[in-house]
Amino acid sequence: MATPRTAPRTSYRARRWLGRNLVSVVAALVLAYMLLPNVVVAMLSFNKPASRLSYDFNEFTWDNWLNPCAAGDMCAALGTSFRISLVVTVVATLLGTLMAFAMVRHRYRGQSATNVLIYLPMATPEVVMGSSLLTLFVAAGTQLGAVTVAIAHIMFCLSFVVVTVKARLAGLDPRLEQAAMDLYANEWETFRRITLPLVAPGIAAAAMLSFALSFDDFVITNFNSGTTVTFPMFVWGSAQRGVPPQVNVVGTAMFVIAVAVLVLSQLRGRRAPRR
Repeated sequence: MATPRTAPRTSYRARRWLGRNLVSVVAALVLAYMLLPNVVVAMLSFNKPASRLSYDFNEFTWDNWLNPCAAGDMCAALGTSFRISLVVTVVATLLGTLMAFAMVRHRYRGQSATNVLIYLPMATPEVVMGSSLLTLFVAAGTQLGAVTVAIAHIMFCLSFVVVTVKARLAGLDPRLEQAAMDLYANEWETFRRITLPLVAPGIAAAAMLSFALSFDDFVITNFNSGTTVTFPMFVWGSAQRGVPPQVNVVGTAMFVIAVAVLVLSQLRGRRAPRR
C-alpha cells in the first residue's frame, strides 16, 4: 500500500497560498522596509548615547522624553516650524481649494496652459525653486525671515493642494447637486450641505500634505530663511557636531501623531456608512 506523500502536498499548498497572497506579501515587505527608519528613530529616542557623536544604542533612558527641550534651541526651532507650517497650511489650502473649484467647474481661455503651469512647481527641483525665490526676494528688497519662508512654502504647496482637491472634485457625481437644487435648495445651501461635505476628505488630505511638506522642507527654507532657524535647519546644523537624542523624540512623536490621525480618519470613514 502506497504511503501518502505529505511533502509534495505541503509544497503545493504553500505555492497556492503564495500565489493567492503574493501582492499582500510584497506590500507587507515594502511597508516594513519603509517603516524601518521610523522604528530605529523610536528606539534611539530612548537611548542614552555614550558620546555626542555616537549613534549606537548604549543605555535605555526616559530622560529624552521627560526633557525634550534640553537640546539647546530645539524647542524654539520646533515652534517656528509649527507656526510657519500652520500659516502655510491655511493659506495654501484656501487658495488651492478655490483654484481647484475654478479649474474643474468653469471653462475659460488658457485653461490647458493653467493645468500645465500647476504641475511645474511639483516637477521643478527644490534647489531651482529655492534659488529663484531668493533672487526674487533680493531683487524686491525683502528682508529674509519667517515671512519669506512662509511665502516660499505657499508657492511650493499650492500645486499639491490643487491637484489633490481637483482629483476629489473630478470624482463627484454632479447629479447630487442637481437633485439638491431640484428640491429647492439655493447655490449656497447646495454647496454647504452637499458639495463641501463630499469634498471635505480631499481638502483635509491636502491640508495634511501641505503641513507635512512645509514642516519637513529644508532646501527651500535654507535659501530664504535668513536668520530664522526651523526644525530641519536645526537638525542639519546639529549633525555637524552630533545630533541630540531629543531630535529622535520629536520625530517619533510626529510619526505617532500622523498615524493616530490616519487611524481616526479611517475609523470615522467606516462608521459613516453604517450610520
